[in-house]
Amino acid sequence: MSADVAGRPVTLLTLQWTDLELAEVCRLAESWGYDGLELACHPRHLDLRRAGDPSYLREVRATLRRHGLRVHALAAHMIGQAVCDPIDDRHRGIVPPWVWGDGDAEGVRRRAAEAMRAAAQAAAWLEARTVVGFTGSSIWPMFLRFPPVSEARIAAGFGDFARRWTPILDAFDQVGVRFALEVHPGEIAYDYWTARRALEAVQGHPAFGFNLDPSHFVWQGLDPAVFAGDFRDVLLHVDFKDTRLALDGRNGRLGSHLPWADPRRGWDFVSVGHGEVDFEAIVRVLNAIGYTGPISVEWEDAGMDREAAAAEALTRVRALLRVVPGARDGEGR
Repeated sequence: MSADVAGRPVTLLTLQWTDLELAEVCRLAESWGYDGLELACHPRHLDLRRAGDPSYLREVRATLRRHGLRVHALAAHMIGQAVCDPIDDRHRGIVPPWVWGDGDAEGVRRRAAEAMRAAAQAAAWLEARTVVGFTGSSIWPMFLRFPPVSEARIAAGFGDFARRWTPILDAFDQVGVRFALEVHPGEIAYDYWTARRALEAVQGHPAFGFNLDPSHFVWQGLDPAVFAGDFRDVLLHVDFKDTRLALDGRNGRLGSHLPWADPRRGWDFVSVGHGEVDFEAIVRVLNAIGYTGPISVEWEDAGMDREAAAAEALTRVRALLRVVPGARDGEGR
């Protein structure tokens, strides 16, 4: 196991593996040859209720070390989602019971914010300098701007994001950890221009930046390589996941309320290399901007066995990094 010449470790996001205990995920990741994990903030992998317990965190770190792995980032998507969202019963299924509590919406948002601060503390202790996640959004349901939505209401949504997240980001900054928002439909930043506006809303907070997952770009008609280049100063983390398009004149970009893997969908998530994402173009931009952080493989493919996908994706990414190596010095030697 080794990072590529640009220093980028290849890691496995454990978010879709939380039915397994951490030790088993580590065993599998070691057997495939991953450098480390993007570790999910889930009771089976990293229990944020115990984030202040050094003995527990030592146990987590020891489990990884037994398998030659380390934590390169934490993944706190589900908890972060509840910080700004209009809360309903769907959130009960994605946040821990201690965050849900009695289900009172403002209480859920407050406890989710406290959990995000705990994630920053745990990341610092585990020497993972980035927490990847979602923010939620009070205005995402208004993306179509119908019924008509005033600009004042949209501005209020970005203001709500800044009000709720700035204290969290301050806590991140105090422990030397950064929050990488995954630009994703459903979040305050879901495309290029909302990402710009989110940065402005938190006034370029030093603890705030972005996670690039290109699978959320291609079905929107966006270029993830362009995003990586333009947001180079705040590109904190990169996930590799693919999307396959099936826009045949019947299937639409908005999904038609159809489940994953339904052939009537206009697009679907697939494992790396099975869709439309130009990963080589992204790697070339990452080389050009000097990105040396993790490349984290995410499995989210309803039509492919996840163990086969995890092994194959690692092979594909390693091969890609060899074909498009990062320069060793200014002259590319």
